[in-house]
Amino acid sequence: YEIPKRDWSSDVCSSDLKLVDQARTRVKECTVADVQRRLARGEKFHLVDVREDHEFAKDHAKGARHLGKGIIERDIETLIPDKQAPIVLYCGGGFRSVLAADALQQMGYANVISMDGGIKAWREAGGPLEGGPPA
Repeated sequence: YEIPKRDWSSDVCSSDLKLVDQARTRVKECTVADVQRRLARGEKFHLVDVREDHEFAKDHAKGARHLGKGIIERDIETLIPDKQAPIVLYCGGGFRSVLAADALQQMGYANVISMDGGIKAWREAGGPLEGGPPA
């Protein structure tokens, strides 16, 4: 499946775009619909939110675990010691998760996918959320 290229130039500086584009050549990506189908089939995989702590606290995909991009390399082996385990990463829009997936692959994780569109696309697709301020 080929993820269409987006023009993110207004959101990110060109050197960041170059890093993301390079990582995209090495990382598998999927759509929100792909993740929702896997969940509906009852597939077992780790859904990991790599956004910052305050972003995760605001809301996150139901059932997601949190490892911010800044600490994922340090903490992933404690959370997910099995380097063959299926892992889907997401962030706000798809940049940080691509970079984090690339780093995990370099650490030997063999089954890592980045969810294109991140939490923004998840919300737009009506994906279940949890977290947020208490009612």
